[in-house]
Amino acid sequence: MCGLTDDKSEKKLRHMISTCWETHLVYSFLMDCNTPSPHKSMIMGSMTLRFGLCRQTPSVTIHPFPGFGSLLQRCDNAMELNPLTALSPLDGRYAGKTSALRPVFSEFGLIRCRLQVEIQWLQALSDEKAIPEVRALTMEERGILQDILAQFSEADGWRVKEIERKTNHDVKAVEYFLKEKLADTSLASLREFIHFACTSEDINNLSYGLMMRQAKVEVMLPVMTGLRQKLAELALSLSQVPMLARTHGQAATPTTLGKELANVVARLDRQLETFRHVPIYGKINGATGNFNAHVVSYPLVDWPSLSRRVVEDLGLTWQPLTTQIEPHDGMAEMFHVLMRFNTVLLDLCRDLWSYISIGYFRQKTKEGEVGSSTMPHKVNPIDFENAEGNLGVANALLGHLAEKLPVSRLQRDLSDSTVQRNIGVAYGYSLLAYHSAMVGLGKLEVDTHKLAQDLDHTWEILAEAVQTVMRRYNVPEPYEKLKALTRGQQITQHTLQQFIESLPLPPEVIGQLMAMRPGDYTGLADHLTRQIQK
Repeated sequence: MCGLTDDKSEKKLRHMISTCWETHLVYSFLMDCNTPSPHKSMIMGSMTLRFGLCRQTPSVTIHPFPGFGSLLQRCDNAMELNPLTALSPLDGRYAGKTSALRPVFSEFGLIRCRLQVEIQWLQALSDEKAIPEVRALTMEERGILQDILAQFSEADGWRVKEIERKTNHDVKAVEYFLKEKLADTSLASLREFIHFACTSEDINNLSYGLMMRQAKVEVMLPVMTGLRQKLAELALSLSQVPMLARTHGQAATPTTLGKELANVVARLDRQLETFRHVPIYGKINGATGNFNAHVVSYPLVDWPSLSRRVVEDLGLTWQPLTTQIEPHDGMAEMFHVLMRFNTVLLDLCRDLWSYISIGYFRQKTKEGEVGSSTMPHKVNPIDFENAEGNLGVANALLGHLAEKLPVSRLQRDLSDSTVQRNIGVAYGYSLLAYHSAMVGLGKLEVDTHKLAQDLDHTWEILAEAVQTVMRRYNVPEPYEKLKALTRGQQITQHTLQQFIESLPLPPEVIGQLMAMRPGDYTGLADHLTRQIQK
């Protein structure tokens, strides 16, 4: 192994050191290796640049030992990142269903938003007459800045990450990247006003605000409203289909299948309305929120007003009072309303699962699909099960985000930083669940025969109707008489009608009750269903 005397061996080891987590071991192995190699110093130099290792790196004395070959083999077989090898199923199995969020919440998306904020701040400074050192920009210069943002590429993103390896600071790397871009332009003299008086959180909170707004407007709301629309259409089409209700799992006063779906539409509408209008806050006011560095540099500038303009020009809501960080209360509101939407949807998925289980819905089959690896007949409600599972994961993450982010020690600690990087994950699992629920809704077919059959076998549910009419006509003990007849009993049409005929009621009322069928006893269900907006 130490005889790295050919290009093939060098390439092999380069692959190992670029992908293997046991980098220090490989480095130490090369240090201890006494066999001459024209490539050894070059590879170790590469590792020094790539990983910050040096000859003073604590070294484990490594000589060939049992299992060392296996160690090197694991390095040699390290997997490249792709949908098959991704750690997260959002980037693996489900990558195609969550791809719309990738440009928003990826590292690339975050860097691009940071760049946008830095550019917006520099332009705002140039618009302020009380800051003469930042002269007014020409239209051409504004175009230069906008082109840098519009043309920001993956290669640019990698350049920022390369700078970050030196700075060990992700926001500072964006600042240095923008300075590089302006070096050979007419804006070169203004480079030191990039990130002027800013703390990293000034840039970060606005960047995450931009990301959340983009995700809401471009990805989440269209899918959420599309799901709501599909459910509303199904509800309206089934508004007159009678269904035996079940309270506590037992036969109860009938409803219609459409009315039960309309209930969910109304609940989703409330959460959607809130989700649309939850403000996304932002601040840009310095290290502890007091514009300290701003004022000491330019005391005549109305910094709060300038800050507000920048935040609002970015499409966010200005937060005037903060510590070093924007307090994230608005984020928590956003996450909580998303959780409530998800909870309503989860409730629907469980109900539809149950309706499928008792036969009220059948599921359309697709040629070639398999329901069970051993039971050929199975058509499982997997879409609603997948949605339920992913909604649970999403809400667990959203709950933690909502509880954690508004809490920061004193004027700030860094614990929010790593947590915020999972906002996209929480949105991703929500989005994945919405797609699954949509697919499931598209497979549903109503079994009207099964619905009618269940109603025809439960005449006892008309006991409520009969005893209520008896109350109107002052028949003594109406509830008690119907309880004695029906509680815990499955009565027939004949039994109930025989009881009705014995009641001291006007003949026309007797006739109305005798004509009633369980499927007719749905009240205003059809009318109520039609109150929802298509």
